[in-house]
Amino acid sequence: MDSHNVPNWILALEKEDLEFIKNFVLKSGSLKEIAKLYEVSYPTVRLKLDRLIEKIKLNDAADREEFIQFIKSLSIDDRISVEDAKLIIEKYKQERNGKA
Repeated sequence: MDSHNVPNWILALEKEDLEFIKNFVLKSGSLKEIAKLYEVSYPTVRLKLDRLIEKIKLNDAADREEFIQFIKSLSIDDRISVEDAKLIIEKYKQERNGKA
């Protein structure tokens, strides 16, 4: 897959989140199997999945903002690094929410 076609919500996830998604798919979506794999309780896995869902929803909503789309496009075009793009977007979100 061309990096230009990778959805922005995926680019916004941490490596740990992507690994969780990979394992979730490989275990056919079985939270019981994921709990065994990570050696945690089912409620812990459910909480992790719920938080991941919320993170994806937030990133999806944020992706629709013009400024964030602009910063991500700079990163995709290799004009700035992915790390710098994440820092800029995070700072923008903090200021937008009055948490500067």
